[in-house]
Amino acid sequence: MNPIEKFLQKQNIIVLDGALATELENRGCDLNDSLWSAKVLMEQPELIRQVHLDYFHAGADVAITASYQATVEGFAQRGLNKNQAIELIKKSVQIAKDARDVFWSDEKNRINRQYPLIAGSVGPYGAFLADGSEYRGDYKLTEKELIDFHRPRIEALIESGVDLLACETIPNFDEAKALVKLISEFPNASAWFTFTAKDGEHISHGEKIGDVAKWLDSYPEVAAIGINCSSPLHIPSLIQEIKKNTNKPIIVYPNSGEFYVSVTNTWQGETSSESFGLQSKIWYEHGASLIGGCCRTTPEHIKEIKRTMTP
Repeated sequence: MNPIEKFLQKQNIIVLDGALATELENRGCDLNDSLWSAKVLMEQPELIRQVHLDYFHAGADVAITASYQATVEGFAQRGLNKNQAIELIKKSVQIAKDARDVFWSDEKNRINRQYPLIAGSVGPYGAFLADGSEYRGDYKLTEKELIDFHRPRIEALIESGVDLLACETIPNFDEAKALVKLISEFPNASAWFTFTAKDGEHISHGEKIGDVAKWLDSYPEVAAIGINCSSPLHIPSLIQEIKKNTNKPIIVYPNSGEFYVSVTNTWQGETSSESFGLQSKIWYEHGASLIGGCCRTTPEHIKEIKRTMTP
């Protein structure tokens, strides 16, 4: 039984954490860099630990590691060799574990809580390209090339003792297929699969989320299926499409609702943590059982999810 199923046997909803990069920027980090939050792994790892801890205090049951953009190829562009890159990926897990240990050491934090999970973030190939490809999925790699790209990080995350993998922000079906094939090589490994979406029915590359969910449903390695880093407006429809095609837990952690303008590298629009919390109740009612936030969400957003969903 995968850790998500075990968790959901004891409570109806798993609260995920929110954006890591947003919080790091709020604390003074300059992430205008191809390595994004992985840059902070190299320079200010203590800040990452504090963000994880703040999300646990906000009510998160899961910490997603700072390995989304941490790849051997990405670090190589900064002059690091493969061993150094792998050590940094493993460090992302240890940082999350350290934060969990600190949180759990206080008995007051254990009241009505289960021992939090650590999910090892596996960003898509498009994230390494740092050109927005994770929202298009138009890169042309063979299955073997995708597997070779993802293998070192997945090996490092599993060796470091993550509870499960978070294969997230996936824009196309082919990459999901490659990841499933790779993860099946690791006994007892499990992963959630979340995709970026272009509307209420299709993932970014154009495939129907229902078709993707139907294919993933037959694989025991797949612990949950859903959407992340997409507009909250499309989430109810996407949940319904997934629900028609799988009995696996459904996971959603969309962006705050603001819109990214690539020309100016800025976010526009206004949202509130309170409205995000209210929306989370709608997502739960539609069928999602793992709910959190992605870009532009903060511990306040997670606190509102926890508050809204706690009887």
